[in-house]
Amino acid sequence: MNHGRKTTGGKYHSNRKRKWYEHQSQENETSLGETKSKIVRKRGNHKKAILLKSNKANLVIGKKTEQVEIKNVLQTPQNIFLARQNRLIKGAIIQTSKGKARITNRPSREGVINAILTE
Repeated sequence: MNHGRKTTGGKYHSNRKRKWYEHQSQENETSLGETKSKIVRKRGNHKKAILLKSNKANLVIGKKTEQVEIKNVLQTPQNIFLARQNRLIKGAIIQTSKGKARITNRPSREGVINAILTE
């Protein structure tokens, strides 16, 4: 079974190229480091802030919100290797200056890191 070939051996040719909006965007995961972000143009001339690196998080303690420094990534639910690479993703347990916290949003999509204190 040859992929891209007909049973007779002829090739399949695509009718057209992909449109701009059909292209996949580049995968980006936020890592631990000095804060660095990028603004990306989306469809309809909308802009989206993408977080590439960060070392600060908005931590919710009770009813108050505080900006704290992230020291380390302890564990990630998706893949243990992402914690070793200090990747900041949703559900990751991070060590902050106030204690352990869990990331509650998707930093690479929203441009900020929100977390809840777990201890």
